[in-house]
Amino acid sequence: MSLNIVMVEPEIPQNTGNVARLCAAAGARLHLVRPFGFQLDSKHMKRAGLDYWEFVDIVTHDSLPEFMASLSSERFFLATTSGHHSYHDVQYRDGDYIMFGPESRGLPKEMLRTYPDQTIRIPMAKQRRSLNVANSAAIILYEALRQLDFPALIKSM
Repeated sequence: MSLNIVMVEPEIPQNTGNVARLCAAAGARLHLVRPFGFQLDSKHMKRAGLDYWEFVDIVTHDSLPEFMASLSSERFFLATTSGHHSYHDVQYRDGDYIMFGPESRGLPKEMLRTYPDQTIRIPMAKQRRSLNVANSAAIILYEALRQLDFPALIKSM
């Protein structure tokens, strides 16, 4: 099993490429939920992912409702600037899903209201805009991996 990063309706190909590269390096599965703001074969996305594409486990979903229906008993967390829990206070488990919304608007407000106990945030200074989604994914994914003692990753050279 592995951790799962979910990008809901990603809009910027370079961010998606960076997250794909992150998932390849960390051994996480990447879920992409349509609609996308670009073509999956975009030269910008391919460039951002460099030569990591063959190492990325990518699953695409046609819509957010379809993705949510595919979850049975899996745990998921919703990354948002208004999250109820700091990302490092969560006790992550193998197989967890960490979801990120579109760059311009984040996850749907109704979803955040429906699952408030599953919302997580990265602490930031007041009156600041949010972090880049690829940076946010890296911060949260590596905290989850740290808690799990970096399963299947090379810990020293």
